[in-house]
Amino acid sequence: MTTPFYVSPQQAMADRAEYARKGIARGRSVVVLQYADGILFVAENPSRALHKVSEIYDRIAFAAVGKYNEFENLRIGGVRYADLRGYTYDRDDVTARGLANVYAQTLGTIFSSAAEKPYEVELIVAEVGDGPEDDQIYRLPHDGSIVDEHGSVAVGGNADQISSYLDQRHQDGLTLAEALKLAIESLTRDNNGGERSLTAEQLEVALLDRTRPQQRKFKRVLGRQLSRLLEQESASADSEAETDAETPAEESSETEE
Repeated sequence: MTTPFYVSPQQAMADRAEYARKGIARGRSVVVLQYADGILFVAENPSRALHKVSEIYDRIAFAAVGKYNEFENLRIGGVRYADLRGYTYDRDDVTARGLANVYAQTLGTIFSSAAEKPYEVELIVAEVGDGPEDDQIYRLPHDGSIVDEHGSVAVGGNADQISSYLDQRHQDGLTLAEALKLAIESLTRDNNGGERSLTAEQLEVALLDRTRPQQRKFKRVLGRQLSRLLEQESASADSEAETDAETPAEESSETEE
């Protein structure tokens, strides 16, 4: 009789984690960051049908990378959870923290189960508050752990490098145009330190805007509005470059006088 091949539990979990990480690394990145009036979501996504960023409830949005069919199932489950809880209790009882806990239990159960493969997904759940100090952003890796993020966060294939870039440059109180510029700059950086360009057609942009009078704060930035923001950001960059170029001349003329 053949002896079954033995694999230690530690090795089995490490192999499952490596499998999930490789699947996630193949996905294009998503950046989430706070700005003065809410939370900005920017994803590199040329598809207009398969969204990486979606609304969950009034003040809550969801972003994901990895296998689309897997994170879409999680998104639908989150919408059902939020609708049922809001209907049964109160709309204010639906929170990003509660939704993140539900996702963590689901991902953790799947990851630790030997009967099925782990989900190749990484999620972000965000809730906009009445002020920047009340905003909540949670990152959920493939194993179901929860990471409470502040300021900015990135998930996807190049997440470590993008997160490092954002940590060095993100500031409180950014305008929407400034936040969008920073997000795009972080996404265009490659592993070799070079830069590439991203057009409006290659981006998926959405907001949780606390200044909206409606109860639902989620809004997609599409078409002309996105193009205007990109043009505004480009014009601002050109103006800064011109100012930097003129400064030495002004200094030299002052010295001559």
